[in-house]
Amino acid sequence: QVQLVESGGGLVQAGGSLRLSCAASGRTFSSYAMGWFRQALGKEREFVAAIRWSGALTRYADSVKGRITISGDNAKNTVYLQMNSLKPEDTGVYYCTADTDNKSYVSARLTSYEYWGQGTQVTVSS
Repeated sequence: QVQLVESGGGLVQAGGSLRLSCAASGRTFSSYAMGWFRQALGKEREFVAAIRWSGALTRYADSVKGRITISGDNAKNTVYLQMNSLKPEDTGVYYCTADTDNKSYVSARLTSYEYWGQGTQVTVSS
């Protein structure tokens, strides 16, 4: 089992920045991937970004490229999501997730991720 705990959400004006953190505990592996999905009210959960520790592979949704950066501290089993130039459409609940399968790539598919945090709300006002 893997436990994921997010922190860092909040309310910010458009153009502002936030940093989300996600700490993993329990059964952790150096080869697995951690990432973030988000879900706006009334919409489906969508991929934001993920990082696979082995090879330091990253992947981003097109809608966040250039504005959002994912990074991690393998020793702390913690992943960060630095979000800059935030837009109202970035509003939603952000979920940390883990893919413990030993893939050679970073998946953007929701079904690839087995473990989920409780979510943290990000609200961007216009």
